[in-house]
Amino acid sequence: MRVEERTTGRVTTLYPPLQPFASGHLPVGDGHRIWWETCGNPLGRPALFLHGGPGGGYHADHRRLFDPAHYKIVLFDQRGCGRSLPHSELHANTTDDLVDDIERLREHLGIDTWIVLGGSWGATLALAYAQRHVERVRGIVLRGVFTGRQSEVDWLYRHGASNLFPESWERFEGFIPEAERDDLVAAYHRILTGPDLARRAEAARAWCAWEAELLTLRPRPRLTGAASQGEMALARIEAHYFVNGSFLQEGELIANAGLLANVPGLIVQGRYDVVTPVRSAHDLARAWPGADLRIVPDAGHATSEPGILAALVTATNEMRGR
Repeated sequence: MRVEERTTGRVTTLYPPLQPFASGHLPVGDGHRIWWETCGNPLGRPALFLHGGPGGGYHADHRRLFDPAHYKIVLFDQRGCGRSLPHSELHANTTDDLVDDIERLREHLGIDTWIVLGGSWGATLALAYAQRHVERVRGIVLRGVFTGRQSEVDWLYRHGASNLFPESWERFEGFIPEAERDDLVAAYHRILTGPDLARRAEAARAWCAWEAELLTLRPRPRLTGAASQGEMALARIEAHYFVNGSFLQEGELIANAGLLANVPGLIVQGRYDVVTPVRSAHDLARAWPGADLRIVPDAGHATSEPGILAALVTATNEMRGR
């Protein structure tokens, strides 16, 4: 393991905006159709972007983390979110399903091997996919590592981040009746999957507002008003995954990191990430032979943090030579 803490030298920015040259819905079974797109160089080295959440969907700026002259960039909305259909669907929506969807998409696009980039939940999914299909992965770039361990979920939804943001935690916890606060994830899950649509929307707003206040090193405006359709999917799908242990065996992604011994990995982690603290990235790097952990000393969790963004673009550029 190599650990490096570096400030950004020259300013590294996203590549210019670009449009996809192909896109569509891919039927993946169980009534699900995932939305995918490809952009950049049609003859370039394939690179797959995996968004966070689970349930977050991708956006146009994610295309811009890769050199479009070098990479054939593939993005897709995971089951139930973004432009994938049916929206907010929880049936047949598990980690195994998403891993299988990635393979279906790879085969659909006629890709042999690719580089995989994932942040937060996208890092979880990248690791799960790579460990099960290591022969298809030429390199991995991760950001804000989350591995689905119960301790990581408890940090966010029991005791941990609550000690750093007590006023925000009071709003998040206060939405749930006091008698049900022993397990907030389960309590929110009951509401988000319940029959009262108005109450669902209120729960989605409270869930997303708590998460949003933790994302960046510098404070952002607090979310208010009604939850958007995207926030509804994010809250429902996150609660669905977390109440089910992310559909993973406890600690399996770190325990199986040795399977990636021959896969180069670059891990970008904000020092002051309070959504996915440094511990998980450090544990993963120790278990993954040859992985480089790059700690950004003045950043939190979000890709939009200047130091995180610069480190990710640098990492995708370095992967060109690997």
